[in-house]
Amino acid sequence: MIIVKDLSVERQDKKIFENINLSLVPGNIAILKGKNGSGKTTLLKALLNIIEPSVGSIYWKGKLLKKNLYDFYNHVTFIADTTSSLKKLTIKDNINIWKRFFMSNINNTQIETALKTLKLDNYLDKKVGTLSFGEIKKLEFLRLIIENKKVWILDEPLSNLDDDTIELMKQTFEDHCAKEGSIIFSSHQNPGIYVSEEIHL
Repeated sequence: MIIVKDLSVERQDKKIFENINLSLVPGNIAILKGKNGSGKTTLLKALLNIIEPSVGSIYWKGKLLKKNLYDFYNHVTFIADTTSSLKKLTIKDNINIWKRFFMSNINNTQIETALKTLKLDNYLDKKVGTLSFGEIKKLEFLRLIIENKKVWILDEPLSNLDDDTIELMKQTFEDHCAKEGSIIFSSHQNPGIYVSEEIHL
């Protein structure tokens, strides 16, 4: 469980956001809504302990996040709005790197199924740098399967995707929550997904 109490971030005497409260339990989805530049990414980075909040506290499993970081990171996948894939390498190369880095026990059949679902199965030997932005973003979603973590923290996961992929992500969100997973994601648009909590920035 993630609990956020009275969280505020201020930079150079400018308030990015203030008094944010949030409670996320297994099986639930929380959305951070707001225009570009409203502070959504900053809040996600504060939740990940990348940015130090000016005021407030974040708890993981009842303990202050700072005192429980190792366990927290073992349960969290973060996908930013920029890709973590290496553009000079192929899709296959990136998948193999992720599998080794995250010590994943995912098998080849699961990878093949995911690639077909994302319509990337014919691009395995293509370098990431030659893919479209939408295709690169879909590749990034493979990390959710490879890492197999309970908590997903996603920055604008639905932007620049076609309608079919957005529907696929909605179903993926529902399936993850049905397995007692939880999700926090940001969006500047109405995603049409049932969420347990909305934070407006």
